[in-house]
Amino acid sequence: MIFAIPLAWLQLTREKMRLLVALAGISFAVILMMIQLGFRDALFDASTTMHINLNTDIVLISPQSSSLIAMKNFARRRLYQTLSISGVESITPMSIGFGNWINPETRKPRQLMIIAYPPDADVFNLPGIKEYQDRVKAENVVLFDEASRPEFGPIAEWFREGKTVTAEVSGRKVTVGGIFKLGASFGADGNILTSDINLVRILSTRSLSLIDVGLIKLKPGTDADQALQDIRKALPEDVDVLTKSGFADFERSYWQSSTAIGFIFSLGSAMGFIVGIVIVYQILYTDVSDHLAEYATLKAMGYRSYFLISVVLQEALILSVLGYLPGFFLSIGLYKLTKDATSLPIGMTVERGITVFILAVIMCVVSGAIAMRKVQAADPADIF
Repeated sequence: MIFAIPLAWLQLTREKMRLLVALAGISFAVILMMIQLGFRDALFDASTTMHINLNTDIVLISPQSSSLIAMKNFARRRLYQTLSISGVESITPMSIGFGNWINPETRKPRQLMIIAYPPDADVFNLPGIKEYQDRVKAENVVLFDEASRPEFGPIAEWFREGKTVTAEVSGRKVTVGGIFKLGASFGADGNILTSDINLVRILSTRSLSLIDVGLIKLKPGTDADQALQDIRKALPEDVDVLTKSGFADFERSYWQSSTAIGFIFSLGSAMGFIVGIVIVYQILYTDVSDHLAEYATLKAMGYRSYFLISVVLQEALILSVLGYLPGFFLSIGLYKLTKDATSLPIGMTVERGITVFILAVIMCVVSGAIAMRKVQAADPADIF
């Protein structure tokens, strides 16, 4: 019987301009939550893209390392010690460094991340690396990440056109021997890949005896948990032994807990939620106030308070759905715009879409619950 009379819909559509303003306000709150949560997820996804695409089972790092942008090196011999452990099939030393790339077109410098390891190793499951990896055996040859920010220059475009692409990294001339695709992150706007020997040539402070990451591949059928425990027992405490997923969690934890970035995006989402509550409450409160005499009349006719309260809740639910839809589609467009501008892996996901929709419904229902007090105050004695 409650839903037989579209009273909530009729009240909302009676003042069309007010309805449009309300939907615009809700859409704004939805977009704000979408953008903040999208940036937060993009932060985590971009920061762990390299970790997830590593062809490894177990990872060694220094206990003093805090993230990929702040790795501390450790003795290379620690990695070689693991070869004596049952179940270990192969090992690969990896070094991470940062150098100043000079844009060959504009001559402007910009810092990028340098990833280095022996060129015969099968380290990454990323497009382009296996095709061009042999080329980094040559002196001062690097592979360039085509998903880097455009400030590094049209390197990938020139390479595809067949041009010989040269640039300068930390004062050393290098030749781009190929391209691959990893992607920018909040810690690095661009990436190049080369051999460990070339890294020492580019960064004179580096040494082949020290590495930043040790990659361990286990033999097929090996119990990974047991191998992890055996390696931890065999090595001293000057290295941390992690699984591949643990290495990704290590990076994600840094950005989420040790920096203000994760907190800022979460706070931004909370602020969008609060702004939405205020907007919807103002709309519903004004609507109830304008129809207070009608509510009182319905009470005098015998309608109980729960019926009137249900009308307000229906209005809140209608507003949440109608306000969510434009906010959802506008967010998709903003995601694409942001991805093109920043090269960050940001996009709409089913999980985020559902999460924000639920938040939008809760936001509107909470606002309706606050506005109910005005409905309960409607007294027929004040009208008649």
